Amino acid sequence: MRISPRTPWVAGLAVAALVLIPATASAGSQRTAAPHADAAATTATTTATSVDSYYAAAEGKTGAALKTALHNIIKTQSKVTYDGVWNALKVTDQDPANPNNVILVYSGRSQSKSTNGGGVNDWNREHVWAKSHGDFGTATGPGTDLHHLRPEDVTVNSTRGNKDFDMGGSPVSEAPGSFTDSDSFEPRDAVKGDVARMLLYMAVRYDGGDGFADLEMNDKVNNGTAPLFGRISLLKQWNQQDPPDAFEQRRNQVIFDTFQHNRNPFIDHPEWVNSIW
Repeated sequence: MRISPRTPWVAGLAVAALVLIPATASAGSQRTAAPHADAAATTATTTATSVDSYYAAAEGKTGAALKTALHNIIKTQSKVTYDGVWNALKVTDQDPANPNNVILVYSGRSQSKSTNGGGVNDWNREHVWAKSHGDFGTATGPGTDLHHLRPEDVTVNSTRGNKDFDMGGSPVSEAPGSFTDSDSFEPRDAVKGDVARMLLYMAVRYDGGDGFADLEMNDKVNNGTAPLFGRISLLKQWNQQDPPDAFEQRRNQVIFDTFQHNRNPFIDHPEWVNSIW
């Protein structure tokens, strides 16, 4: 599928470009608005073309062939150290309304960038693909891949632990709209799709060929230390119910431009989820 300037995330980039144009005070200066709009549209078109080019080797493929093609595309990346993740998250997850804060993934809370650490009310590095599922720990590679690492409240991070994702349970303190039980965690509605696309990225990126476990999806919970995550049937639903929003799209672009120089294909093409799984 080709990406057009009307694709939602591309349109968002155009809007962002317009927002950055300084407001003018005089009626006469308003005549400069049209060139700015043209420039923003040109930027959006150029970005779409660039993304099309990035996925050129996957175009026209489906199923296992698409998964293999995407793996070969996204495995070319720069790597971030685990210490480096702290500063990277302050950029990738910056609150659009407050550049001094980050947004916590499950809590949805805007919190000062400076409060990262291990204290009760600090935020820390949440591995959405729990690092025990495949036993990769914090090794540079899957353990430091920004496409599945997000800021989260220390207590909420602990509550989530290494549970698979499913529906139901008791409300999670400090994470409104999230629920948990003995073997699963349900994130708030606004990030259900984000969670699905992060997990599916990991299942495509890490296939056992670079010294790490072959990460795969299944339709279970209680996967323990196996390199598996569930439930895929539910994650596919979440991908459709919560499509990529501007925050997720910007995050993908920042990781590509500034840090790892690879993309999460399911943010750019959420329809590829059903094509593979």
